[in-house]
Amino acid sequence: MGIKVTREMLDKYRKLKQEIPVLELELLMMKNTEAGYPRPQSVVGFDQKKYDRREKILERKKEKVKVMDQWIDDIKDGQTRCVFRMFYKQNMTWKAIAKQIGMPHNEDYPRLMIRDKYLKNQGIK
Repeated sequence: MGIKVTREMLDKYRKLKQEIPVLELELLMMKNTEAGYPRPQSVVGFDQKKYDRREKILERKKEKVKVMDQWIDDIKDGQTRCVFRMFYKQNMTWKAIAKQIGMPHNEDYPRLMIRDKYLKNQGIK
């Protein structure tokens, strides 16, 4: 795949996924209102450079999410893959994940014994 997944990338993944729709909306608003924001009286032209910068940022974020999604989907162990998918892709809490995997009284189990153990075994710090 070419990229080495790090703990920092995983920690930022959920936030990254939340930023994408915000950026998409911002770009849409920039296009629809031309100047990006309603301005009193004076008419300001479309800021193409600003738009292009934001579009590049959006594309980079989408690419990072795509790579992380693929990395999660490539986890061989079904339970581990499921835990990663629920936490990172579906934004579930550890408590909800524990309940889902049949450990409702131990919300630390999926985090410590599945996710953290997998990361340690993969050499991801």
